[in-house]
Amino acid sequence: MIELKNISKVYQVGDEAVWALDHACMHIDDGEFVSIIGPSGSGKSTLMNIIGCLDVADAGEYLLDSILIEDYSELELARIRNLKIGFVFQNFNLIQKLTAEENIELPLIYQNVKISERKERVAAALNRVKLEKRAKHLPTELSGGQQQRVAIARAIVTMPSLILADEPTGNLDSKTSMEIMEIFHELNSNGNTVVLITHDETVAKQAVRSINILDGKVSEVAV
Repeated sequence: MIELKNISKVYQVGDEAVWALDHACMHIDDGEFVSIIGPSGSGKSTLMNIIGCLDVADAGEYLLDSILIEDYSELELARIRNLKIGFVFQNFNLIQKLTAEENIELPLIYQNVKISERKERVAAALNRVKLEKRAKHLPTELSGGQQQRVAIARAIVTMPSLILADEPTGNLDSKTSMEIMEIFHELNSNGNTVVLITHDETVAKQAVRSINILDGKVSEVAV
C-alpha cells in the first residue's frame, strides 16, 4: 500500500538546513498495523504528513497503491485524503460548537453524501467507538478519552482503508490510552491499515511491526 523510497524533506531555519527526513525508506502492506516511534523533533509528523498527502517531499519517491504520488492530480489527492485516509490527531481537532455527531458527520457533508446515509453512517461510527449515549454532547462536555473516540469515529465514518494516527494517546492517561488502543486493534482486525505515530514505547509495542525514526532517518526495530 505505502512505499517510500529515499524520501527527504529539508527545512531552512535561518542559515541552517534542517533535515526533517533524510533519505527515508519504508514499506507498509495493506492491512498491517505499524507503529512509527521516535522522540520529539525526530521527523514523525513530517513523515505522517507526507504519507497522508498533506505535504510533499523535496526528494525521493512515494508510491501509494503502486502509483507515484506525483502522478496524481490535486483533485485526485484531495479525493484520496477524503475517501482513503482517516486522520486522528493528538489534540482531537474537534469543532467546539458542534456536537459529537455533528463533528463526525462533517466529512460526509463535504463528500455530498445524502442526509439519510449520513445519519446511518454516523450512528454506526458512534456505535463502533461505544459513544452512542454522547452523540448530542459538545466537546467541552466530554472527557479527553471521549473526545478522542469522537475523533476516531470522524476518521472512520468515510470508511477509509488507511488510518493515520499522530500521537493519539499523547494527552490521555494510561487506562484511557489502553481503551483507545483497543479501538485501533479492532479497526485493524476488521481490515483497516493502521499507521500509528508515537513517542511512547509501550504504545509502539502494541503494533505488529515497529519502525524507528531519529533525526529524520528511518529503520526497522524489533517489537
